[in-house]
Amino acid sequence: MKRQVIREPFDLETYASDRRAWVDRSLDSFLPKAEEPPETLHRAMRYSLFCGGKRLRALLALAGAQIAGADPAIAMPLACALECIHTFSLIHDDLPAIDNDDLRRGNPTNHKVFGEAVAILAGDALLTKAFELIQECRKTAPADAVLDVIALVSSASGTRGMVGGQVTDIECEGRADIEVSIVESIHRRKTGALLSASLTAGARLAEAPPRLMQRLGEYGRQMGLAFQITDDLLDLEGDASRMGKPVGSDLKNDKATYPKVLGIEKSRALAESAAERARAALDGLGDEAEPLRALARYMIERDV
Repeated sequence: MKRQVIREPFDLETYASDRRAWVDRSLDSFLPKAEEPPETLHRAMRYSLFCGGKRLRALLALAGAQIAGADPAIAMPLACALECIHTFSLIHDDLPAIDNDDLRRGNPTNHKVFGEAVAILAGDALLTKAFELIQECRKTAPADAVLDVIALVSSASGTRGMVGGQVTDIECEGRADIEVSIVESIHRRKTGALLSASLTAGARLAEAPPRLMQRLGEYGRQMGLAFQITDDLLDLEGDASRMGKPVGSDLKNDKATYPKVLGIEKSRALAESAAERARAALDGLGDEAEPLRALARYMIERDV
């Protein structure tokens, strides 16, 4: 009789903790030291970069390289670059001109500590540092793959991605006539684009075949949707002490969110459906896809 093999559930918590620690060590080595002139700028960059966070974009970049059969270490400069871009966006989002937030991850926001001018410049410096880091990948990946990654990340970060989504988000504040397609467009660009690009860029460095790139792109799009809907729900129902920031800011600013347009129950169902579609995109892949399967479930079960 053939012996049945029982697989242990994938330990996402340990996996993510180990990868986050690796990313943090790498970021510390890549970033200018706090005492290096100009000290105020470098302290401000490090302050926001190391004040916590899930390192989700970095985890996706490393997973993308590994699922394509490469040592995830080849994607570490990319992983760190993505965290720099994400942190740049948070610093600027928190400014009085945009969301005017006082807390981020349980700590005073960058402009509250360093002033608005330095906060703006710290964000600028992190964005430019990101592309300096990506070019480091040329040491372990083909030049054409590195160029493709630069194109993927810049597109996901710019007017067709994160920055463009943020502008539409601002323009839609206070509007009562928001349709779900507009909310989807905002979140697909503002959040989903960089999440998806993180995964596919890591895979591209490992020279993943086109079919795998397509499947990972679909996974990233659906996971990004699940992530953002859950974010919208947590802003209404989350625990401020766990999240490290006040809840209800979307409601206060009358932002275009899924709960505003669809209500809580339909939003939750849509997040569940998106997570399932993300997992379906991985059908047929082996154990190397287990981190991504677990992440898709985490997107809708997380409380921070």
